[in-house]
Amino acid sequence: MSETMSERARILAALSAFASQRAGLEFGNYGDWKAYRSEQRAITKDLHDFRKLLSSVSWRDSITAMDLRAAFRNAYSGRLSIEDRPDGAIALSYCTGQYFPTEYRKAACAVLASALWAYTRMCIEDGPPPRPGMSDGERMRKAFRREFGARLQRRYFD
Repeated sequence: MSETMSERARILAALSAFASQRAGLEFGNYGDWKAYRSEQRAITKDLHDFRKLLSSVSWRDSITAMDLRAAFRNAYSGRLSIEDRPDGAIALSYCTGQYFPTEYRKAACAVLASALWAYTRMCIEDGPPPRPGMSDGERMRKAFRREFGARLQRRYFD
């Protein structure tokens, strides 16, 4: 760990390492190659989603380490948690719901999406007034759809 690495950077690096780990799928849980490969594709898609969300959080310097810590508490029922080690390192732990390989990347995405939601809500509240009849939530979802596309917006920001 670099001494000059900020807490925010350490949290994002820990999230990245967590989401980048191998899924550990076991073929015996599927029974046929078609189902197994389908699950592999879905897990890989979750990694691509994570990378898009991570990129979006990374360039928004206004999202602080404190904001990211709050996102861990608010996302995915708090099953992905952050731990501070005595040496200053950041560690993540995950409490599996059903099957770790299919959900751990979704949990990491949910943390980033929660941070983005809070950040965007703050920006909208400080920004110009909305069009008549359009709620802040609608404005936020529209902004997320523009940035990430319809699939990611529906999946993480609805």
